[in-house]
Amino acid sequence: MAYRFAVIGLGQFGTAIAKKLSERGAEVLAIDNNEMNIQNIKDEVAYAVTLDSTDKKALITQGIKDMDAVVVAIGENFEALLLTTVYLNELNVERIIARANGPQQRMILEKMGVDEILSPEDEVGTVVAERLINPNILSFLQLPDDYEVVEIKAPKGIIGRTLDEVGLRDKYKLTVVTIKRLFEEEKNGEKVMQEHVLGVPASNTSIQKSDTLMVFGRVRDIEKFIDIN
Repeated sequence: MAYRFAVIGLGQFGTAIAKKLSERGAEVLAIDNNEMNIQNIKDEVAYAVTLDSTDKKALITQGIKDMDAVVVAIGENFEALLLTTVYLNELNVERIIARANGPQQRMILEKMGVDEILSPEDEVGTVVAERLINPNILSFLQLPDDYEVVEIKAPKGIIGRTLDEVGLRDKYKLTVVTIKRLFEEEKNGEKVMQEHVLGVPASNTSIQKSDTLMVFGRVRDIEKFIDIN
């Protein structure tokens, strides 16, 4: 079953997200109040609709509450972004990702209870789309010939097992470049959790729940590894 996403606001950022999600096989509903933006993307997504997202009834008619996630990528009109986000909350949308231009907008969205907020420095549409498809992926670097380096949260299925037992190289054709791990340390008289890089991990390194793995391999092999585990 394909993921279902809505992208509201089809500027350069929103358009990049919508196109990438569609390329990855997701069912995408693209929404904008500008007819020209809709015309430009209608052939590249499942649905493209011209409507005002600050109209709650209009959102309801599009089945917005049934989406796996909604990205609010409105860039110029923060009032419209806020009102749209309020309505999505009221409609109990499962996952809301909103764009913030600057710390003040971020603070307001956080006060509204939005957990996933995109800042201008995060605005690479392909990266956001990848994280929507695979929430375990924290960041990634696309390489030529369909290879990539990704940072992923340790999947539940491999916690407590060694790299050798998991068989990343033999079973999945992947290489673990390094592992980032949380350690409890004392700082200014208080105990804090600090993340450190383990260097090049040995085959007998055991995976812990808080670990972040940096993995190199083909896109399809990384997706297979995440899906299975």
